[in-house]
Amino acid sequence: MVVHLARVLHLNPTVFYMLYFATLVMASLAVGFVLNRIIHYWTRKLANTWGEPVFALFESLPIPLLFLGSIYTGLELITLPHRFERFASKLIFTLTVVVVFYFPAKVLVISLRRVGERNPGIKRVTKPAILVVRTLFAVLTIIVVLENLGASLTGLWTTLGVSGLVVALALQETLSNLFAGLYLLADRPVSPGDYIKLDSGQEGYVVHTGWRSTTLRTQSNNFVFVPNSTMAKAVITNYSMPELRVSITITSRVAYGSDPREVEKVLLDVTREAAKDGFPGLLLDPAPSVALNPGFGESSLDFSLGVNVRRFEDQVPVQSELRKRILARFAAQGIVVPFPMRTVGLDPPTLESLRAGPLERNRSGFGQEGS
Repeated sequence: MVVHLARVLHLNPTVFYMLYFATLVMASLAVGFVLNRIIHYWTRKLANTWGEPVFALFESLPIPLLFLGSIYTGLELITLPHRFERFASKLIFTLTVVVVFYFPAKVLVISLRRVGERNPGIKRVTKPAILVVRTLFAVLTIIVVLENLGASLTGLWTTLGVSGLVVALALQETLSNLFAGLYLLADRPVSPGDYIKLDSGQEGYVVHTGWRSTTLRTQSNNFVFVPNSTMAKAVITNYSMPELRVSITITSRVAYGSDPREVEKVLLDVTREAAKDGFPGLLLDPAPSVALNPGFGESSLDFSLGVNVRRFEDQVPVQSELRKRILARFAAQGIVVPFPMRTVGLDPPTLESLRAGPLERNRSGFGQEGS
């Protein structure tokens, strides 16, 4: 029928076949584009519902499927020379493999994107993961196509194996930091803005977690770059988790003989007054507390005042302000802050020697030397 139509139109069969194929392909692409736009519309309309991932999965399939169908239909309707049939069959096989591998890759990409949207903190993990998934499926597709087209990949596998070993050994430390960075981004023991302290002594605010290192900003406004492999192995104290609020303790010492209940009342009153005055960072919820702890010092009664501040950086100014107010209130109410004192016990001969004058001690000393 196709040959008869070419004769009726007085066209060369080759030209007619080319026009026929071009018409099929263009029609399939046009229909595929229209379907793609329709599915895209419903994908956006069903955002944040169960229908979004389903429509997003099929959004990119109409064009390649209809393109593949148009070529297959053209080959079924037209009798081609043997060499063209072989080429067309290989083309159809290649497109089929691409579609087959594209579908699971699309499923994984959509899943990773949804995970990143639900958890913005791990978006920096899902983005490179999507790139890895696409690259992996692209490589698998190329390998399957080349194998079925008769290409020998033995030399390629050998080259890739040796090259991979060399690269892995050369970039061992870099790869260690890379995978440690992925762990930190996925597990999220720290986040930008957290104040942390490592068991090795480094501390500061987390600025950025990159592929090689994590950047900390110290209180002196300097940057410390910690390798991710070190971060992954370190014991980390995160002062911003599970919440920004931080509990601090202020120790106050008063002389023995002071009334503990009066001291406790003074410390609580001072704290409440500072909070009512609106001193920044000081919290009354949870309520402040006072305890006679550590208790009996060498020359004083030691009290501990526990208060909460809004965030880690508030603790130094709050401690400073409360100490100044406590000193002023102690002075106003006659509560003594003692100096360190020690009681020294002396044996009787030493006491007699000290009671005697310097001349007597010298004589005693000379007499002992002469005897």
